[in-house]
Amino acid sequence: MKSYTLIAPAKINLHLEILGIRPDNYHELVMVMQTVDLADRVKIESLSTDDIILHCGHPQVPLDRTNLAYRAAELMQQEFPTAFREYGGVEITMHKQIPIAAGLAGGSGNAAAVLVGIDLLWELGLTQSDLQQLGATLGSDVPFCISGGTAIATGRGEVISPLPSLEGIHVVLGKYQSLEVSTPWAYAAYRREFEYEYALDPDGLAARSHRVHSGDLVRAIATQDAVKIGQRLYNDLEKVVLPAYPLVSQLRAEFQRHPHLGTMMSGSGPTVFGLASSQSQAENLYHQVRAAIPDPDLELFVTQFNDRGVRVV
Repeated sequence: MKSYTLIAPAKINLHLEILGIRPDNYHELVMVMQTVDLADRVKIESLSTDDIILHCGHPQVPLDRTNLAYRAAELMQQEFPTAFREYGGVEITMHKQIPIAAGLAGGSGNAAAVLVGIDLLWELGLTQSDLQQLGATLGSDVPFCISGGTAIATGRGEVISPLPSLEGIHVVLGKYQSLEVSTPWAYAAYRREFEYEYALDPDGLAARSHRVHSGDLVRAIATQDAVKIGQRLYNDLEKVVLPAYPLVSQLRAEFQRHPHLGTMMSGSGPTVFGLASSQSQAENLYHQVRAAIPDPDLELFVTQFNDRGVRVV
């Protein structure tokens, strides 16, 4: 049977700003997103039946349509019925390296890999834009996971504008395995507390979005200024997640105690990351945090920025 193996990188947010509420009741966002080398591996094989079969060795990963990767395969079957009849179903095997429920887009990346893999299996010839439009119907992070690199994401996160690729920046990620933060809870909590700050009209939304597009972080990215990038990290959701989750707040504070470029929580958490200017600085940060927090429930990873989204091995 024909098959493809794909790499699905994790992502972090360098900037996450909540601007207001959209007519569809999603939040209007402006984010700067970045893929890293930490990645899942997804194998997609043709089946002689019409089934979608999921495999994953991680006990927390569902193997039914509650999994975004399964729904991505369903979407391709629905959108391309002629190809589905010709080629049949798919068997998907996911090898997880990205922590579960971590705010690192692991599930979205797996779904993006399924879209790309089925496009190849069925010889559909879809463009990256075509795949991103399909991905946007599955989840806000899926379009970015397809393209990867460094980008501004607007709308509810599905409108992607590429930025210059960043090189040479390393990352230490920290996540308590047993700790999860509900993304819907985080946005609802932020709305309850800070809705008075929301832009109330299209002009206000556009003005605040423009400030990010032309702001200090984007200028630092354009000039590859790692020090300023570390100084300009921003995440609105820290305002509600850190007070509600002391372990995340303490982990962030521990990262902050040691020399590196900058620290922030990624997305709605609970992953905290620290940026480093070199592999050695990242490894020093890793060991310092591990020595301070020897809890075996805390996973730590050393990785680095990359300029790609889903790719074929």
